[in-house]
Amino acid sequence: MRERTQQPVVLLVTCSAMPEGEEWTGTTHLPAAFSERDIDARWVVWDDTSVDWSEGLVAVRSTWDYAERREEFLDWARSVPWMLNSAAVFAWNTDKAYLPQLAASGVPVVPTIVVDSAEDLQAAIAEVSMTPDRLGAVVKPTVGAGGRGVVALPQRQSDGTERAPADHEGFGLGSGPWVVQPLVESVRTEGETSVFVLGGEVVSQAQKVPAAGEIRVHEQYGGTTVAVPLSDEAAELARRTVEAASSLLGEEFDYARVDQMRLADGTLAVSELEVTEPGLYLDVLPGNAGVFADLVAARLGSH
Repeated sequence: MRERTQQPVVLLVTCSAMPEGEEWTGTTHLPAAFSERDIDARWVVWDDTSVDWSEGLVAVRSTWDYAERREEFLDWARSVPWMLNSAAVFAWNTDKAYLPQLAASGVPVVPTIVVDSAEDLQAAIAEVSMTPDRLGAVVKPTVGAGGRGVVALPQRQSDGTERAPADHEGFGLGSGPWVVQPLVESVRTEGETSVFVLGGEVVSQAQKVPAAGEIRVHEQYGGTTVAVPLSDEAAELARRTVEAASSLLGEEFDYARVDQMRLADGTLAVSELEVTEPGLYLDVLPGNAGVFADLVAARLGSH
């Protein structure tokens, strides 16, 4: 067991594929921010049985293998004595069935249907495809991360003819359950907006744009991310979303990232609320490191 130190400790939790944490660009913004605040910050892997989870405050950061091992991950989270956000938050947030719950609470959300069977999947695809522009549908697993398993089903083929109803297995959709959403055309042009809410405050915004021919904005699929000024519209939607989710679960969130898309009517709607392990985009928003470190310092100081 590691010898305890006098410094307050935060355990930054990652996965075995990324033992040094989320800053794969080679930067070290997060450790440096903690060092400046005299906090002992260490990267640890969530399923490493040698870690003493009682040693300090636990902050989940890049546990991006949870989707394949969700129940194991949640069992681990429930065993941690002191952690930012909570295991209950993770259980709710790691299943995208939370999106219709947010919509029911009055938050503008990209229309979402949750289905369990192949028969219901076909009907849901047909329903969401009947948007004014008849663009098509996006289908993804209810439990997934990093854009894995996302399939776009355009309403029309490249020659302009109607696409036949989708064979879910032929499109690699697996066995479900799934969420089905309309194909939002703005993701190809405007992309997706991400707003960070840390310690209850809206602090920063980034814009993510996919590569040509893609709808996934992740870097591994050719997407690019840039910092942009906070807009009143995106900040207000992020604030409303976090407040609504907090009310649904009956607890405050230490951190959140609210992803948003612009619908055909010109308004923004939530595409994802990330309150489990959202990347902080430190390569383009290095200031997030200091704000996150301040959040941790405040929690450590009040304990």
